[in-house]
Amino acid sequence: MRTQSSATAPTAIAVNSPVPPAAAGTAQAALGVVAFSLTFPATAWGLEGFGPWALVALRSVLAAVIAGGCLLALRVRLPAREHRPGLVVVALGVVVGFPLLTTLALRTSTTAHAAVVVGLLPLTTAVFSALRTGARPSRAFWAAAVAGAAAVIAFTVQQSGGALTGADLYLFGALLVCAAGYTEGGRLARVMPGWQVIGWALVLCLPLAVPAAAVALAHEPVRLTAHSVLGLVWVAAVSQFLGLVVWYRGMAAIGIPRASQLQLAQPLLTLVWSVLLLGEHLTVAAPLTAVAVLVCIAVTQRSRT
Repeated sequence: MRTQSSATAPTAIAVNSPVPPAAAGTAQAALGVVAFSLTFPATAWGLEGFGPWALVALRSVLAAVIAGGCLLALRVRLPAREHRPGLVVVALGVVVGFPLLTTLALRTSTTAHAAVVVGLLPLTTAVFSALRTGARPSRAFWAAAVAGAAAVIAFTVQQSGGALTGADLYLFGALLVCAAGYTEGGRLARVMPGWQVIGWALVLCLPLAVPAAAVALAHEPVRLTAHSVLGLVWVAAVSQFLGLVVWYRGMAAIGIPRASQLQLAQPLLTLVWSVLLLGEHLTVAAPLTAVAVLVCIAVTQRSRT
């Protein structure tokens, strides 16, 4: 593989990966949200047969093998040097940080609770985007985003009896690293194909993921079941790769702030999956909070950026 030079990169981008129109971008970002909404239930299934460290390492290895195979088959050039620091941020935030911290949280937290806490991710991503890319959403956008975040914070405090739990600390840490990875990935997806953004980030982590998986499997018990295998396959192939492919393309098309707010629907979808797939029982506050943040989506999508 050869490194793309600065002179040839723009031409390749224009030919191979045009930024989709706004309507298609919204649809792709929404498809990514649907894929992500199953991540927590799939992780809970994966934890039935794998330890948390093994599950995170294995999902990274499997996703990297898929992504690396695609990059090799299509003879994709190495990313330009100026894009590599951004890919490191994507790798640390989306490939390593978020999966690890949320998996550790789900050892003691229900998927319903974790899903609503992660409802803060849209606001966090919008803030990171404004700081990193200079995006300036309207006041109505910020009002709706803050309202959704306030509902999530109120839910978290109510569920924990006024005190944060260890799982909540993991989840809040996951918000920060994931927002950084989303922002940098969305920025890079405007200058290189979205699937290559996450593909190179996964390949970048492979030298660390393989030994980590070997060590984790040697120290954590493994009990293969249909649920655990299916959960691992989903978080590796869909949550870690395919979902991020359409997500980054959507962010490139409609902008990071607007795309990020579509994730306000993710808690509601995850609550549905947690009931249907895991048999969890919801408190009244959980669906009410999810509906409240869902209402905010309409405002953010109609707001000017």
